[in-house]
Amino acid sequence: MHRSPLDAEDLRVRVQKTLDEFLAAQVPQLDLISDDLGPMIDSIGGLLSGGKRLRAAFCFWGWRGAGCADGEDIVRAATSLELLQACALIHDDVMDGSDTRRGQPAVHRRFAGLHRGNSWLGDPESFGTGAAILAGDLCLVWADELLYGSGMSTDELRLAKPVYDSMRTELMSGQYLDLLEQSRGGGSIERARKVIRFKSAKYTVERPLHLGAALAGAPAALLETYSAYGLPLGEAFQLRDDVLGVFGDPAETGKPAGDDLREGKRTVLVETTLQLAAPIDAALLRRQLGDPHLDEAGINALREVIGSSGALGHVEQLIVTGTEAALCALEATGEGAVAEPARTILAELAVAATARRV
Repeated sequence: MHRSPLDAEDLRVRVQKTLDEFLAAQVPQLDLISDDLGPMIDSIGGLLSGGKRLRAAFCFWGWRGAGCADGEDIVRAATSLELLQACALIHDDVMDGSDTRRGQPAVHRRFAGLHRGNSWLGDPESFGTGAAILAGDLCLVWADELLYGSGMSTDELRLAKPVYDSMRTELMSGQYLDLLEQSRGGGSIERARKVIRFKSAKYTVERPLHLGAALAGAPAALLETYSAYGLPLGEAFQLRDDVLGVFGDPAETGKPAGDDLREGKRTVLVETTLQLAAPIDAALLRRQLGDPHLDEAGINALREVIGSSGALGHVEQLIVTGTEAALCALEATGEGAVAEPARTILAELAVAATARRV
């Protein structure tokens, strides 16, 4: 049976236990404020009950790669990134108008349903959007609380804070650039790749590794190795996500087939198709991209355009190239060398994350 590298050291189980305990500890404070806050923590808990835990894993193995021992303090610190990710997902689903996340109703849809089910005044969708924004903000606050209350020393946290601050700034900036590209109607592969770099590559892989390394007081050379590994891998990871957003199985992705096409996402896959496709095919893609009512036949027609243009093959090659670059970076020696067993796990993660066997 295939063992995911994310399950090494029972990490996913430990991350989930940490999240469950942290959320349970928030309940008394919310209950003191109001009984009406139950749906807020329920929606966050539901979202946090699933996920690959990639960011927590990269932070944990960034610490271990610096030669530091396993421990519950670093697991708690790494788990804080799952709350940051929850904030990003909740807000991303609002911006994209997504109906589902991880096979469940998106948080804003859950709150709209709560409004509708209770026949409250006003517009259910507006209520859902507002409540989801606040739920995401709460996750952002709680991410800080879990990190700074993780048990790591004051000196360790002081070293890590600049990385953590940069990570959050880059994430929010990347999210805005993503929103901007959709509003502009795209038109540039270079801009699409910049969105990937800041919204995904740095945030998913590089900065979590840097955070773990900074907590460990690692030398600059190791952070350079982590960048050489993390940036190409993070881009390859997002490119795989873009392919799955068009061609993925809903049973595996947790989102409807072709949802990225309905949302009008200006991905590298889409921009490359527009550059390579025949004019009549490119016109079809431009006309139907972003149509929320695009049916299965329309999705299949756009898939055919993407495949026949050569864009799919081109993006698949970019994924291979990025993965190979990440694996090559792990060969670093001297102060930039990644300690075992982290080096082996990171090599396995590079393959698993881009093939989505996690």
